[in-house]
Amino acid sequence: MDYSKTQGLLFLVSAPSGAGKSSLVHDLIAHDPEVHLSISFTTRGIRPGEKNGVDYHFISKEEFEERKENGEFLESAFVHGNYYGTSRLWIEKELEAGHDVMLEIDWQGAFQVKKVFPQVISTFILPPSIDALKQRLVGRGTDAPEVIARRLAGAGAEIVHAPHFDYVIINADFNQASCELQSIIRASRLRFACQAKRQKALFAALGVPA
Repeated sequence: MDYSKTQGLLFLVSAPSGAGKSSLVHDLIAHDPEVHLSISFTTRGIRPGEKNGVDYHFISKEEFEERKENGEFLESAFVHGNYYGTSRLWIEKELEAGHDVMLEIDWQGAFQVKKVFPQVISTFILPPSIDALKQRLVGRGTDAPEVIARRLAGAGAEIVHAPHFDYVIINADFNQASCELQSIIRASRLRFACQAKRQKALFAALGVPA
């Protein structure tokens, strides 16, 4: 598939666990229904309050490996003891239909997507401090102490990849961070290349070179 010819924009957001990535992305979707959220596949266990097919597609390790072998994933990664992957076919259908798509993935997956889709618009979410990150992980009440310790230990290795992203948001104040993420989406739609694809008739009528 030639992604450069699709009208839909592809966005991705990455962050160390506990930085607020999921909350910010879901708030974005609530404010901007034109952005369609990609639901990842994972082998991790379902957490209290989560729904299969809504938060993630929860599958076994065997099924994940089979899907990966069949080339069904645009990207996949092994993170904190579990596998995660993004459906390639779903992404392609959404972009071909002209829909904007958001990927909520880790830095490993982000790098894989960038190789296949260099036009992807990437954002990295940083916590205001490591202490704040720890407080958020503990406050979620969803992970065992050893899991929290592993996530904190890995946070530094994830944060060092922030310079490779187009935008960086420091999530010190949720409302401000949410507005900043929405601003990135809106501004990206106003890029000349995007407008030229979506407003072909108007550009032609106005004599704007596309």
